[in-house]
Amino acid sequence: MEEQVKKILNEKVIPLLETHGGSCEFVGIENNVVKVKLMGACGHCPGAIMTLRGFVLKVLQEDIPSIEDVVNVQ
Repeated sequence: MEEQVKKILNEKVIPLLETHGGSCEFVGIENNVVKVKLMGACGHCPGAIMTLRGFVLKVLQEDIPSIEDVVNVQ
């Protein structure tokens, strides 16, 4: 599952975040929760939670329905 998550992040999530001056880095998976580190503009944005839940989680769940959540770790 880890490789599939990395592929989705690299192909679908990161390119869009980059258009807004941000990015994210895969940190790990624990109990179907994906851990990422938001960087750039996304790392300090007040809407970061909305980005994680409304975009990153939805994109991941399209291909991996068992993903339960996405969290930002520092």
